[in-house]
Amino acid sequence: MANTHPYDALIVGAGAAGLLCAGAAAGRGLSVLLVDKNDRPGRKLRITGKGRCNVTNNCDNDAFLRAVRRNPRFLYSAINGFSTADTMALFEELGVPLKTERGNRVFPVSDRAGDIVDALCRYVKRSGAAFHKKEAEGLLLDEGRVKGVICKDGTPLFARRVVIATGGLSYPGTGSTGDGYRLAEQAGHTIVPPVPSLVPIVTVEDYCREMMGLALKNVTLTVWKAGKKKPVFSELGEMLFTHFGVSGPLVLSASSHMTGDLADYKMTIDLKPGLDLHQLDARLLRDFGKFSNKDFSNALDELLPRKLIPVVVRLSGIEADRKVHQITREERERLAALIKGFPVTPERFRPVEEAIVTSGGVDVRQVDPHTMESRLCPGLYFAGEVLDLDAYTGGYNLQIAFSTGWLAAAAMAAENEE
Repeated sequence: MANTHPYDALIVGAGAAGLLCAGAAAGRGLSVLLVDKNDRPGRKLRITGKGRCNVTNNCDNDAFLRAVRRNPRFLYSAINGFSTADTMALFEELGVPLKTERGNRVFPVSDRAGDIVDALCRYVKRSGAAFHKKEAEGLLLDEGRVKGVICKDGTPLFARRVVIATGGLSYPGTGSTGDGYRLAEQAGHTIVPPVPSLVPIVTVEDYCREMMGLALKNVTLTVWKAGKKKPVFSELGEMLFTHFGVSGPLVLSASSHMTGDLADYKMTIDLKPGLDLHQLDARLLRDFGKFSNKDFSNALDELLPRKLIPVVVRLSGIEADRKVHQITREERERLAALIKGFPVTPERFRPVEEAIVTSGGVDVRQVDPHTMESRLCPGLYFAGEVLDLDAYTGGYNLQIAFSTGWLAAAAMAAENEE
């Protein structure tokens, strides 16, 4: 094989990890080529956070590592090298004002994910890295060391180092189709089977379909596992009823706490978390006093969203046409308990293609956590979701991409100086 190295680093995948890695590596003086099978970089980034892009979490390094679900210790060097504060400083310097919202989630002030992508593209261009629309078909290997990639059209691209930053399996329409796993396996790496993480949930109940499109705000979702005295998840936030079950930020977060057979779990929604049972009963008494001559089904308009009322009425066991003044104390207490613990029964996760991130990927035991370089194939690096890393929702997963991309860039630059 010809020993030709026109590039110091060739980065496969122009997502969050690849873009930051390319900009950081070229900014350190390396000649860098970034390749992606899409003609526009950052396609998945453009749809994250419902198009708003929760770019990171405004927390310290210890809090960040506590939010990482799989292999947090592996990320110690990465997050200490490029922290959430560093991410925020970079985007501010690139001309994207940021804001911090509930849960320390960080978004662009514009609420436009495109601004984050555009900033990263400016970062890459300003640094001097080149971008080509190319699809990597395989690695070029010579005596166990990577020498570049061979593209699907047969074009060889030579480089001293290759970074695989192709993402996982989530949102395949954006290009995340597991290509990086195949490239890693070619170099001898083990792939931890990918499964969905941060994923919507299919429910047993038909009434979720009936309430399709209803978004609940400021509710508490609690997940219980059989045999456990304490809930495995309980958080205040937003969620959404869909044609298949439930989704939204709370549900995505809850899903990452649920493993194995979902039949072992039950979920409840506190529709009025700001009121305890006594306070809720007092509220019901006031409303019922106001609407004493109305049918029960018409007396909840000031308490619950309209789409939710018919379902709550049915589950309460109180006849819809019962006059409010006829409702007994026991029935009212049962209604209050239902509002504080609305039942939703999980059946299964939606497919991995609908997950926000993939759990699983390149086994991190075969990757040096101080450099992101392969322990099996010299010159081969990894960054982002292709690794067996994932965290809870809230900007943490994008930060994993940024931190691992930055660390790979720093390590390649340091090696280049030796």
